[in-house]
Amino acid sequence: MPSSYAAVRTDAPARYAKQLASHMSRRIDATWDGSAGALPFPFGHCALRAEEGELILEAEAPDEAELSRVEEVVGSHLERFGRKNELVVSWQRAQPG
Repeated sequence: MPSSYAAVRTDAPARYAKQLASHMSRRIDATWDGSAGALPFPFGHCALRAEEGELILEAEAPDEAELSRVEEVVGSHLERFGRKNELVVSWQRAQPG
């Protein structure tokens, strides 16, 4: 299953993760417990983890096209929420195998 990873530098990783999960929960069963969460889309999945100074995103999907869709949905929303603080989501694809 294709996967990718992004480490988003921010002084407020938990706040952005909570906002992202809350926003997504209008359409999916998103979760956030204060330090980790999940966005289970019908076309893939993204795990969220708040660490010191960064929000870790780990995405996976059944194929490359769906993985791109997860990356686009999560990345575009997070960048929009963090526009004032110039958040940038830069996905790195995991190597197969």
